[in-house]
Amino acid sequence: MIKKCTNDVRIENEKAHGKGIAADAESLWHWAGPIGTARYQRRVEYLSSGLHRGVRCLEVGCGTGVFTQGLASTGADIAAVDISHDLLMRSSKRSLPVQLFQSDVGHLPFKNDSFDEVVGSSILHHLNIKLGLEEIYRVLKRGGRIRFTEPNYLNPHVFLERKVPFLRKRLSVTKYETAFIRSCLKKRLVHSGFSAVTIEPFDFMYPFLPGSFLQLLRAFSELMEKIPFVREIAGSLQITGVK
Repeated sequence: MIKKCTNDVRIENEKAHGKGIAADAESLWHWAGPIGTARYQRRVEYLSSGLHRGVRCLEVGCGTGVFTQGLASTGADIAAVDISHDLLMRSSKRSLPVQLFQSDVGHLPFKNDSFDEVVGSSILHHLNIKLGLEEIYRVLKRGGRIRFTEPNYLNPHVFLERKVPFLRKRLSVTKYETAFIRSCLKKRLVHSGFSAVTIEPFDFMYPFLPGSFLQLLRAFSELMEKIPFVREIAGSLQITGVK
């Protein structure tokens, strides 16, 4: 069941965007196909690494529930929010043992100190980051942890799709979406109160290549992530922090 939180939704554009992509969202987000599936699985493993029975976790920006499904498989108590009713309806069809809420991350419908972990995949770059981090910090328990994966602004593909209008439209990137430079994001997280912040670049597996490249890409990605300076242009960032 979707529990709707009535609030001052900040970005009506995101609702319209969710409605427009709902039917084909996972393909647009590149979680389909052999390479997309491998990228998805790695993110699920990272986001769920602290989850088990007895842990209460909030997933922000759950979308169609593709990551929610992986999180729920840990046995943790999962609540998931998204601003888009249309994407949440897709999520609800998975019949997962989770609570779904329609809510802006800047106005979360939960009490202070409600969750042991707050996680999300490619969601922070959609938000008013200041308000979003304040709310995430508020609902996280003392000693609780955040885990996010986000696009890396230093990656050439990410940079171009944010800067070139034709690519933004072609790749369904909304005008509100951005990406992060890890040093700047770390400062923002620390300023928001988080400690033990780590941000690591990862993922050189380009999702637009054919699945026959999977094994080669996996080995290439593992190598590139170990090379100083080169690793800074990886496609994504893994983010952790503690309240």
